[in-house]
Amino acid sequence: MFWDEKYETLSKKDLGRLQLKRLKKTLVQVQNVDFYRRLFKDAGIRPEDIKSLDDVRKLPFTRKQDLRNGYPFGFFAVPLTKVVRIHTTSGTTGKPTVVGYTKKDLRTWAGLIARNMTMVGLSDQDIFQNMVNYGMFTGGLGFHYGAELIGMTVIPSATGNTRRQIEMIQDFGVTVIHCTPSYALHLAEVAEEMDARLDSLKTGLFGAEPWSDSMRRELEDKLGVTAYDSYGLSELFGPGVAFECRERDGLHIWHDCYLVEIIDPATGEVLGEGERGEMVVTPLVKEAMPLIRYRTGDITMLYEDGCICGRGQKIARIMGRSDDMLVIRGINVFPSQIEHVLLGIPEVGNQFMVYVDRVNHLDEMTIDVEINRDFFSGELKDLARIQNKVVKALRDALELRTTVRLVEPGSLPRFEGKAKRVVDRRKDTL
Repeated sequence: MFWDEKYETLSKKDLGRLQLKRLKKTLVQVQNVDFYRRLFKDAGIRPEDIKSLDDVRKLPFTRKQDLRNGYPFGFFAVPLTKVVRIHTTSGTTGKPTVVGYTKKDLRTWAGLIARNMTMVGLSDQDIFQNMVNYGMFTGGLGFHYGAELIGMTVIPSATGNTRRQIEMIQDFGVTVIHCTPSYALHLAEVAEEMDARLDSLKTGLFGAEPWSDSMRRELEDKLGVTAYDSYGLSELFGPGVAFECRERDGLHIWHDCYLVEIIDPATGEVLGEGERGEMVVTPLVKEAMPLIRYRTGDITMLYEDGCICGRGQKIARIMGRSDDMLVIRGINVFPSQIEHVLLGIPEVGNQFMVYVDRVNHLDEMTIDVEINRDFFSGELKDLARIQNKVVKALRDALELRTTVRLVEPGSLPRFEGKAKRVVDRRKDTL
């Protein structure tokens, strides 16, 4: 199923021509932004110097801090009277990143969400419960308008009140849910406590945080859904930048709307297909807030081949953010790696917290994990056995020694939005 088959299935040659045309238009559009006029001048580059897609490498990067420095409207390329909506980023300290949208931007965004949802077989026959924040966070309204564009019945339940969320799924016959994967696990826990059956559910759309294939299996088993990964950034409209098709082997990024590069995060060097690094994106169809070579901070790679679904080149699932990566005694660790290990151990639950400290000038990582009562007899020797099993599994996967503390079921925090599972206390000891 396609929402916009012409653009979703462009040939490589036609796609390249379209990308270059839209890139040149974007380069003209950003001249309305003081930051880019200065940036281009300092770099000795004019928009007309970009004659091929490879020439984009001549252009400087845009970073999140640049956007913060432009607070509130410094990156708007249209008059404020043309901006019909404003969102801000979440989860940051200090000034947020402000994102503006024209009427056309909102139509484009809804269309991209519609592509994603149609791609996995959703239609006007589905009932869609949107369990994410509807405030300044882009996830709620982004999926809302895309679902309505398709003709789905939309339930804007937002976050919180998990028991009521479950009742709505049952009462309204909900077939599709959208939330963070960590909240979906919490939803499953509460449903089990309520002895509530969620038989109407068929599809789960999960994003806003990295999650592993182990968590996918866990969600599918507990909720009875087919789980799909969604990727987006507020700076690039919001959700809908990339999405899994039914193959669920990488995410389709809409190359007609985004020019994607993978770079070495340390050097900025552009990497080849199949090489993992930081994703850099130039949106090609944004009016209110066009960006040039925006450094997402997200670690992925471009697959070398296309997909049998016909939608072209994919990116690998996001491994994590470059700034979320923990460097412990010289070893790179992502929270998603820890999650993957723990979900493969039935004796422990799916909730964990990571604490990083500096002790005697050495990095130490402690992981709190909830024990699964079904696998614990109450004997201390049993507890020690489970603890040793977790330590060994983490050591084998991470090549790193960790301290593991087993804690009571239900004692660790649950998250309605993005999970915050890492507390890095090393800066407190400097």
